[in-house]
Amino acid sequence: MSSNDDVFRALADSTRRLILEELTDNSEQTLYELCVRLTMEHDVDMSRQGVSNHLEVLEEAGLVASTRQGKYKVLEFAGADRIKTIIAWLDSLAENDIDTETEER
Repeated sequence: MSSNDDVFRALADSTRRLILEELTDNSEQTLYELCVRLTMEHDVDMSRQGVSNHLEVLEEAGLVASTRQGKYKVLEFAGADRIKTIIAWLDSLAENDIDTETEER
């Protein structure tokens, strides 16, 4: 299982965040379909190998999953639980900050 550090590293790059957005909006895309959508709809000028490298980081972080369907590798967002864990952690930081501000008054 990946660590929160892997998730933060994956989310640190704007292209990877865009890939995640694209996969949540249009699940189950092939690499080719994803590359076309990134180019046509988001003006991302990147080779398939470049996108593939980003996908590898996202998969290692547990945010994207791939399955084989015939000769194609199909990609989908798979990180809802990982994102919820990160959100809960961030919420606890914000809650602690709110508690500290209240005590100071």
